[in-house]
Amino acid sequence: MSALDHRLIDWSAVSRSAYLVEQSFRYEYPAPVRELRQRLLVIPPSRFGDQRRLDHRLEVLLPGAEVDDGVDRFGNVVMDVYAPRVESSIEFTARVRVEREAGHVNRLADGWLGDGYLLEPTRLTVADTRIQYAAEKLAAASAWGLPLADHINDWVYQSMTYQGDCTGVKTTAAEALTMGRGVCQDYAHIMLAVCRACRLPARYVSGHLVGEGGSHAWVEVLLPTEDGTGDAIAWSFDPTHAGRGGLNYVTIAIGGDYADVAPTSGSYVAAVQGRLSTRKRVSLTQLEYAV
Repeated sequence: MSALDHRLIDWSAVSRSAYLVEQSFRYEYPAPVRELRQRLLVIPPSRFGDQRRLDHRLEVLLPGAEVDDGVDRFGNVVMDVYAPRVESSIEFTARVRVEREAGHVNRLADGWLGDGYLLEPTRLTVADTRIQYAAEKLAAASAWGLPLADHINDWVYQSMTYQGDCTGVKTTAAEALTMGRGVCQDYAHIMLAVCRACRLPARYVSGHLVGEGGSHAWVEVLLPTEDGTGDAIAWSFDPTHAGRGGLNYVTIAIGGDYADVAPTSGSYVAAVQGRLSTRKRVSLTQLEYAV
């Protein structure tokens, strides 16, 4: 299957796209470890808005390892791996094919606001004085809803400089904003903190942006349809790039912040530190343009 060059594509004219996502996570240990339990969020749900999962496969390169799959409270696909003993290494390889189709909004049925995580700050998205002040200024300058979400998206982009290796997965929105530097997860956490301070329901999205090396993070703002149904529409915003999400984004998981959607996490029994190495490739395999 040959991949298409995403750099030559006018995404505004695309009506349908398909992707092959390949990822591997390899842990190496200097001595044997016991009772390894690994949690993987690397497989997208069967449906997510206009995105449809065509097929998927998860391989664990360790004889005797047990794999169970389930769904968490956000609807994410969770793969739980158990290995009673790992001599020196274990590797997880995921292969997923998905397709997306333009013209379909991500509509959520009535009751979508029942889970308070959309408005409640998490440990990583608590608003400090500066974030609260920015939220008040932004809310006063824009109408609640999409205009305000667009304004927040632009403000986060303008307030930050993209720089790796200066923040980590435990860096809070307030800390990243104080530094003025960070990566996509920091941009997303800051936008979530401001949105929630403005009472805009919002959630963290983890996935892939075609053409980027690592995983990507962005935000969905959920707004009522106001058509009498009680439903809502999830609107994608990418503060790292000061734009809206498009067909060149592949969603894997959603949550309140990064801690809910970490692609790999777990525990084991041993007095040694493991080393993680990862690989990822997203290939564009099919493209259709609007007539």
